Amino acid sequence: MSWSALLLTGLALAMDAFAVCVSSSVVHRGVPWRRMLRLPVVFALFQAGMPALGWAGTQAFRDAITAFDHWIAFALLAGIGAHMLIEARGGVGDGSPLRRDPLRTPVLLALALATSIDALAAGVGLAVLDVPIGVACAWIGGTTFVACVPGVVVGRRLGARLAHRAEALGGLVLIGLGVRILVQHLAA
Repeated sequence: MSWSALLLTGLALAMDAFAVCVSSSVVHRGVPWRRMLRLPVVFALFQAGMPALGWAGTQAFRDAITAFDHWIAFALLAGIGAHMLIEARGGVGDGSPLRRDPLRTPVLLALALATSIDALAAGVGLAVLDVPIGVACAWIGGTTFVACVPGVVVGRRLGARLAHRAEALGGLVLIGLGVRILVQHLAA
């Protein structure tokens, strides 16, 4: 996987966390900055750790899946991307956990887990693509943090409309990466 593809993967995986940061900061505009920074820090830690879990689980089955690994990577990335597109259509007022205080530790951890499930699945894809997992995890976590801090700022200034667009863009990027991987393997 090229550096540009890894960058796009990190950005795409960060979009749902970015969307939660935007939405949360819209709802909690008066909360002090130091408290709001809990969102980017916790999301980045989860986004960095979950690919490692997916990668480790895949290593046990690596020899058995080599013949069709490109299909697995495509299915995971396209599925995650499609899910993100569907989520982007849902809206903030759809009864999601965002109606609860996202800065309380149990809610924050649940949101971090929910927004990092796609990173777990991406870790499976990274394993079949033979990407150095330490570099990928650091990159994904760092990208998430860098994306989420402006998400808090944007949410305080612009509102929830941008959150849904960012998640939709992330979904499209993941689908595009999945198609690219599939085409490269089938053309080889």
